[in-house]
Order: sequence, then C-alpha cells, then structure tokens
Amino acid sequence: MLILALDSSAVSASCALLEDDKLIAEAFVNTALTHSRTLLPMIESMLRNAERKPEQIDLFAVTTGPGSFTGVRIGVSTVKGMAYALGKPCVGLSTLEVMAEGCLPLFSDYIVCAAMDARCKQVYNALFLMKDGTYSRLTADRAVSLDDLCEELKVQDKPILLVGDGAQLCYDACIQNGIAARLAPVQYRHQRACAAAVLSSKLNDTAVDAQELTVNYLRPPQAVRALSKSEKE
Repeated sequence: MLILALDSSAVSASCALLEDDKLIAEAFVNTALTHSRTLLPMIESMLRNAERKPEQIDLFAVTTGPGSFTGVRIGVSTVKGMAYALGKPCVGLSTLEVMAEGCLPLFSDYIVCAAMDARCKQVYNALFLMKDGTYSRLTADRAVSLDDLCEELKVQDKPILLVGDGAQLCYDACIQNGIAARLAPVQYRHQRACAAAVLSSKLNDTAVDAQELTVNYLRPPQAVRALSKSEKE
C-alpha cells in the first residue's frame, strides 16, 4: 500500500510517502511562506524524486486539526481534491495524536503534552501516556487555557514531555508554576507527515470518501467569535 500523508496545520508543513511500512520520501519546511505556495510544489517534487505517480497512491492521509484555520483548510482541501479526482479513500487525523505517534517508541513512561498555540492565552492540547512502545489518551483534543493546563500537569506522576508549536509557551508556564517538564528535542517537536502516514496505516479502516473528509477546528474562527461577542453586547 502506498500512502501519501500531508500536514499543514501550523507554521511547518510536510508531506511523506509510506509504502508497505517503509518511508520512501519526506519533505518538511518550517518557514514564513504560506502553505498555498509550498505544499503542492513539495508534493510534486517528492513524487517525482520517488518515481511515483499520483494514480499509484492507495490512501491519502491529512491532519484535520486542531491548528491554524487557514493551514488546516489548505491541507484538507488538497487531499480532498486529489482523492476525489483519483477515486481513492482518505483518512483524517488529529494533529495532536500525530505528535504523539512521532514520539514513539523513544519516550517511554512519559506523559506527552501536545500543544499548539491557539492565541488568547490558550493552547490546543491533548495528553498521552507513552508506555511499552505505544500510547493511550489521557484527554480528548481540546482548547484549554495555560492556567488550567498547568493545574492539570501539577498532579501528574510521570515525566512530562512538551511537543508542538505551543511547547515553548507551555514550558514557560510550567517553569513559572514550578512544574518539572522538558521540551522535546527539535526533531520530535513538530508534527510530521511521516508520523501521520504511519498513524494512518494503523487507522485505514476509518478511511472515508473525499466528500466525507471534514475538519476539526475545536472552536469557531476569530471572526465568528468576535461577531458573536458583538451581538451579545
């Protein structure tokens, strides 16, 4: 099975090809360029260098959120368009769970705190217990304040590993609250399409048609929240 996986849910973007559990290609960028400029050229270059054609892809995978509203839409729209044109199934993945998958199996007996900057002193977050080469969820994906997250982390009895583009925010908050936590090494800190591809291979029984693939923002866009607030006032 040939899987093409994409992630464009935050500042970084990546794509990967996994063939029969073998990673054969990956591209990753972490720049200020918009994903609308970088994602499709990365995919095209990667397929060309791997000598694979789009019609050979058996399954598409993409992070569907949480994350940047624009970034998530770009990634999901790209997969929906390719999967629909080729008549292939696709799998939508939690961005936060992809981070946990990327930490296996090197961080055993840790609590992975996956966090993405959600602005307004909040993070998109989920906690995972890493043990014996696998992980289990301790929370659902959620938008949570840094204060509430710190209160939750204070009572954990395992070492805490911070991953995601919100890891530094969480680390600073942990230091201020006397919580022992460590930042993941840079090569594990961001969600990567290679981890998304591996996770999708485990979840291919959840694959859907392109029309059924949806996003998971966790909260309404800022413009909608502002409008709602003004209407209440």
